[in-house]
Amino acid sequence: MRWALVKVCLAVTTMVVVAFAVPLGLVVKEMARDRAFSNAEREAAAVAPALSITTDRDKLERVVASAGADSGMAVHLPAADGRAALDLGRQRAAHRDIEAVRKLGRASTTSVGGGSTLLQPVALSSGTAVVEVYVPESEVSNGVGTAWAVLAGVGLALIVGSVAVADRLGVRMVQPAQRLVEGAHELGEGKLGARVPEEGPNELRLAAVAFNSMADQVVQLLANERELAADLSHRLRTPLTVLRLNAASLGGGPAAEQTRTAVAQLEREVDTIIRTAREAKPQTAAAGPGAGCDAAEVVRERMDFWSALAEDEGRKWRVAGVERPVRIPVARADLAAALDALLGNVFRHTAEGTAFAVDVHNGEDAVIVLISDAGPGISDPEAAMARGRGSGSAGSTGLGLDIVRRLAEATGGDVRIGSSVLGGTEVRIWFQLDGRKPGGKGHRGAVRRRRSGKLVSTFNRPRSLP
Repeated sequence: MRWALVKVCLAVTTMVVVAFAVPLGLVVKEMARDRAFSNAEREAAAVAPALSITTDRDKLERVVASAGADSGMAVHLPAADGRAALDLGRQRAAHRDIEAVRKLGRASTTSVGGGSTLLQPVALSSGTAVVEVYVPESEVSNGVGTAWAVLAGVGLALIVGSVAVADRLGVRMVQPAQRLVEGAHELGEGKLGARVPEEGPNELRLAAVAFNSMADQVVQLLANERELAADLSHRLRTPLTVLRLNAASLGGGPAAEQTRTAVAQLEREVDTIIRTAREAKPQTAAAGPGAGCDAAEVVRERMDFWSALAEDEGRKWRVAGVERPVRIPVARADLAAALDALLGNVFRHTAEGTAFAVDVHNGEDAVIVLISDAGPGISDPEAAMARGRGSGSAGSTGLGLDIVRRLAEATGGDVRIGSSVLGGTEVRIWFQLDGRKPGGKGHRGAVRRRRSGKLVSTFNRPRSLP
């Protein structure tokens, strides 16, 4: 494209220069010729008064010598009063041309060796004299070569300048197009971070914007797929936890040992799948108006599942705030997955017999779900919330807390980790009901909590269980 623009500009400029330079050069040549013959006419006109006054040879020779320098002038007098025709000066024109001018009485030019002659008739009382002025070729073309050289230089400069400008414009157009091509190749090779600078002409800027938007969409789609794979893999840990606990109660024997080994191997494979899922930060879309689920019903359902395991391990547990429906704007399956992830962490990372509790607090603009335990706690809550980093316990991927965080942030809420009154960890999930971002007005307003059949109002309560 760059060379095509240069060639087009070169062709157009050359045609323009030729169209103007050639006629202008011809005009310059004609002006030089007119200037030379105008000077010759003035010289001839200077002799005419002397011819009208006298025809004396000596006097006329002096006049001719003074008017026509370098023998460039001649005077041809006609025969009169018994006197023969007289020619003064060096004659260059042919006799027939002189006679033709004398007969017609009109000035004329003729070509002679080395130039031209101007034949100017002068009417006398005895006839018609002819003044001949020699115009050399050097005088006719005086300054023409210089003028043509200047025109050629200006035309060449215009052509070179236009080519340079076209080249710069071509670079300005070609470089963004090349970057767009390179970005497409990089994206096709799997370099998802490839982006194109939004520069150049407006069309290329729009193409770059569209390419970058497409690349962002591709990255987002791939991230969503990887996130979904990781989330689905993480959900397998809930039945794996049940299998591990049941396998632990099988007692001794080769079959029991093989079962425990197989469960451990399966658990390691699931953890490997979760860890190899690439890091991404897709946002889980919150449910639209009128959609969502009953958090109290989901909590009761999941606690029915986990309570059986808790009884097998001798764990004390408590659930509160689920006596009445509590609507939140998240999908039922997502909330169940989040609860399973947190409760599974309790069973995985605390010893048997460790108590835990689940509390649901329903407010006017928010719903809080508290999951607390009496375990050793989390030493670094920030690291536990980081994507792909464990909570400090062996075998943890840290993905469970991230699932919960994304679910809460999709509603405008958040997730906090602190210390519970049971002595261990407390995970507080804040679901915003009106879609406002966390930290806004009402984020820590009055929350109505039902517990043990009593309605209690709490204001600015700490993040620990009462």
